[in-house]
Amino acid sequence: MTETSSYLLRFLQIIGIVSVAVFLLKWLFQVSVGWYLRQKTAAQRSLILARVKLVESQHQLSISQAPPRDSREWVEIEKHAVGSAPNGGEADDEWEGIIGFFHPFCNAGGGGERVLWAAIQATQQRWPKAVCAVYTGDKGVGKEDMINNVEHRFNIKLHSPTITFLYLSTRQYVLSSTWPHFTLLGQSIGSLILAYDAYSLLIPDIFIDTMGYAFALAFSKFFFPSIPTGAYVHYPTISTDMLSSLDTSPTLGKGLNAGTGKGIRGFLKKQYWHLFANLYSRVGSSIDVVMANSSWTASHIRTLWGPARTKRRKSHPVTVVFPPCAVSDIIEAVPLTEASEAKRSPTILYIAQFRPEKNHTLLLRSFARFLRSHTPKNEKDETPRLILLGSVRDASDATRVYDLRLLAHELHLNSPTCTFITDASWPTILSHLSTASIGANCMWNEHFGIGVVEYQAAGLIPVVNDSGGPKLDIVVPFAGGETGYKAGSEEEYASAFERVMEMGRGERLEMRKRARERARGFEEVEFAKGWVEEVGKLVEMQGRGGR
Repeated sequence: MTETSSYLLRFLQIIGIVSVAVFLLKWLFQVSVGWYLRQKTAAQRSLILARVKLVESQHQLSISQAPPRDSREWVEIEKHAVGSAPNGGEADDEWEGIIGFFHPFCNAGGGGERVLWAAIQATQQRWPKAVCAVYTGDKGVGKEDMINNVEHRFNIKLHSPTITFLYLSTRQYVLSSTWPHFTLLGQSIGSLILAYDAYSLLIPDIFIDTMGYAFALAFSKFFFPSIPTGAYVHYPTISTDMLSSLDTSPTLGKGLNAGTGKGIRGFLKKQYWHLFANLYSRVGSSIDVVMANSSWTASHIRTLWGPARTKRRKSHPVTVVFPPCAVSDIIEAVPLTEASEAKRSPTILYIAQFRPEKNHTLLLRSFARFLRSHTPKNEKDETPRLILLGSVRDASDATRVYDLRLLAHELHLNSPTCTFITDASWPTILSHLSTASIGANCMWNEHFGIGVVEYQAAGLIPVVNDSGGPKLDIVVPFAGGETGYKAGSEEEYASAFERVMEMGRGERLEMRKRARERARGFEEVEFAKGWVEEVGKLVEMQGRGGR
């Protein structure tokens, strides 16, 4: 053996020893952290299960019989779930495990929160003995207040005894303000900290993220590979559209980072985003069951996570489960007749959380442009109005509303021409849905658009951004005609508003009816069917030890 060969052999031996050592250290780290967290939370788990059993028994004693589960809608859901258990049998109604719902901002009051609560409602109906544990950072809101808020805001009634809330103390690490630089990576690291916080409180039997923290699910899968994980993805953390938007003009309204890809700084940002996209793909490949809220989201998730999921032999494909929309409640509450048409005012309604990506600024400027060119048909016509209605999560949202009010004043959009309504109750929302004429949406690449569906169900004519879920899934031709309009710029929005205002009453009513029929495809029962089918896969996996 030559001296060179000897050195090479010794080098390979060292590499082998290092590789084995790294593997053993990784394994030891996984096992020790997992064991520590299980030991730390064992008493808490026993306490939660005992408390749920006690409160449930007290609840059953206080009523003459158990809550009815024989409504026609829920019978349909349960039939739909048949076959999700082993050997093609029915999913086990007697399953008594703990499902952890990771949703640190569960009291925010937006569309993502409607999904969370409707998901818990469907879970309770399908697996009445399961415990729904919600990991939240809303420490100032108690259980009963939270459940009352859900009913007040969404008209969703939950079974209180089998819900428990686990309060996180590290939510600040997922706030964008905590990471002024490298925000995507920083928030993802923050979600790992938050996941450790969650698992320090309780280790569930099934872990589901309903807010978009894929790294939290990767944390669970790394330390607890036997725990099935699920994700309901509202919006990919990064997408090919985001990457391409770096080179577009900021005047086109394609997101908050449009046009920031120029120069050396822009080049470095592109490289950072591409590296993060690769990391995000690896993380997403670890999730067992993935649900997407729209065709747009599913397409991007399949592109990002699909190849890596295939390599890891994930058997469950990414499935579209449209979010729950209060279509039936709205249809029941809001008539759509010639008489109701006569009572509608020329009002444009925008229902959206006061977040920067919702682009309220574009709507204010578009409405001001529309008013400058709008000519009433006759002197008796009402002056068009704009109503901005949405929830405020924190101080930054409150500041944003203040800034929007200042912009409205600069554009000469004073009350009552322009009105802001924050944290409205469900009856208030219904009232405005029944009297407005147009429903606006200005977010670029809105992942789905629950508010747009609610517009359609109430008979409003949607004018939405020409992108994302509203474009692909909601405002589409139906029954031989249009169900709304799409726009991108101030000019296009203003033109669409004018087009609706110029329509005859009969023509408007026909479009409203088509839009309502289109909305029926997004009823809450359809979401519940899809949800229990996908979660049924996780329940089955849990019964097989997470395999």
